[in-house]
Amino acid sequence: MARKRKVEVAVISDVHLGTYGCHSSELLAYLKSIHPDTLILNGDIIDIWQFSKNYWPANHMKVVKHLMGLIAKGTKVYYITGNHDEMLRKFVGLRMSSFQIVNKLVLELDGKKAWFFHGDVFDVTMQHSKWLARLGAKGYDTLILLNRIVNYFCLKLNRDKVYLSRNIKNRVKSAVKFINNFEQTAAEIAITNGYDYVVCGHIHQPEMRDITNMEGKVTYLNSGDWIENLTALEYDNGGWSLYKFREDLEAVVMEEEDERVPTNIQLFQSMMVEFNLKSA
Repeated sequence: MARKRKVEVAVISDVHLGTYGCHSSELLAYLKSIHPDTLILNGDIIDIWQFSKNYWPANHMKVVKHLMGLIAKGTKVYYITGNHDEMLRKFVGLRMSSFQIVNKLVLELDGKKAWFFHGDVFDVTMQHSKWLARLGAKGYDTLILLNRIVNYFCLKLNRDKVYLSRNIKNRVKSAVKFINNFEQTAAEIAITNGYDYVVCGHIHQPEMRDITNMEGKVTYLNSGDWIENLTALEYDNGGWSLYKFREDLEAVVMEEEDERVPTNIQLFQSMMVEFNLKSA
């Protein structure tokens, strides 16, 4: 097995476990390739909005099992709630071993303050028309499924992959404007509060850049997603980097388990019991 990369902080968001678009195998390969001191799950990890007992593949459960294994081994794991997993907000403040559920998080990294939150608080649709946001989520998941079918035939015909939803977002002016406003708003609030870094998710747009206004400067970072971009943020040796999944990584670091992984939702309960015994 390849040696794991040591990183101080790793950030992932918008995994959407429980949906067709989730690249759980690639995510699991990535998680197995790193050894983080702290792992930040920055919202929308499990898509509770669209969760169905009829669709919970084995690899989705493997991701959950791997995360719980990290917690049992003492890795600090913060679960920051998002809009698709907003039901977890009723458990904010819960601490279990090295695991904690929060709405936002501030960490000091080498003398600088980093502010982490999902970002749905800036989404007007989320605040005033949740039914519309949920409908959009259903449509997005359907588009992702259609995209996978199209890419299957592209592969058979030796054609390049197409990215339907990403291309649509990049070409619609209102979507581009929303992303720009989102980034600017997050940066301005961070500058006002004296943060050096502001780290978000939500918009599925990986980014890492400095934003300046009349009051100062902040480094804006977005971890992207594991639906289309397959990206994460990593902090190590005093600096941030944006990780992009390499397609050859799975063959190098993926350790397939021989036993069959149950897909029944009741496995969550047995895993929680196992975790409590290990952390006791």
